[in-house]
This record gives sequence, structure tokens and C-alpha cells, in this order.
Amino acid sequence: MMALLQRVSCARVEVAGKVVGEIGAGLLVLLCAERGDSNMQSDKLLAKILKLRIFSDAAGKMNHSVQDMDGLGQSGGLLVVSQFTLAADAAGGNRPSFTAAAAPTEGRRLYEHFVAQARLQHPLVQTGEFAADMQVSLVNDGPVTIPLRVAPPDGSPR
Repeated sequence: MMALLQRVSCARVEVAGKVVGEIGAGLLVLLCAERGDSNMQSDKLLAKILKLRIFSDAAGKMNHSVQDMDGLGQSGGLLVVSQFTLAADAAGGNRPSFTAAAAPTEGRRLYEHFVAQARLQHPLVQTGEFAADMQVSLVNDGPVTIPLRVAPPDGSPR
């Protein structure tokens, strides 16, 4: 399972001109389930995201996680957006292949599991809409953009 994190000042997702998810300061999480992923990879990825220290302390060092932000008087939201295109493989030509992405039903199940667990562990979680044509707007803070991937249980690379 993989995610592309963007530290944001604000972000929102629209579907058909309607805002379906919106946060102030926090993390935009572009999430991709890959073939062979399970709840275990989803849970490990979420734990890493919630603890990743990429928000600045008073000295300007990246020392705080999104979970620390509440205590700092900031919103610390998560905006989770499904994005199977993170699994793109363009090595074979000019048209990317998405065969590494989980099948749509399994991708939806893992996305919904990730979101449900995030809501249990974090106070502010917003989402996009799975499999919808979405417009994502954001102000990347820093800019800070970090790719994360959780390997399958056997430890083999994808």
C-alpha cells in the first residue's frame, strides 16, 4: 500500500462542483492500494502517517506529527483521497499500466478500512469519493511532499 503525503495549509476535494471533503492545516493523503495488500498494510501505513514528524516546531524544525497539531492550537486534519494512479508503471512505453493497483472492489474495501481506522484514531478526517472524477485543490505548505510505501508481509519489493 502506498501514499503520497502533502503537508497543506488547506485542501479540498470537489465532485461535480460540490465540495465533498475539506481541511485547513494538515495532510492531504493520496492513497493507493496495490494487489496483495491487506488490512495489515493499511494499518501500518496509517500508523506511520499519524506519527510522521513533518510539522514545524517553534524553532522551525520538523518535529511534530499531525496528531501533535491539536495540542498546538491547529486543526491537524487528514484529507484522504483514493488515487490508484500512484501504482502507474510507465517503464514499458508512453501509456502507463495500472496492473499493480488493487482491483476496484478490493481497492474500495482497503480505502474504506483505512478511512474507518483513521476516524477511530484521529479527530478530523475528511475524504474524497472513491472512483469519482475529483478535483483536488491544495496549498502545499513548505512545500513538503513525501511518498510512503508499506511492503507486503513477505518483505518483497513490488
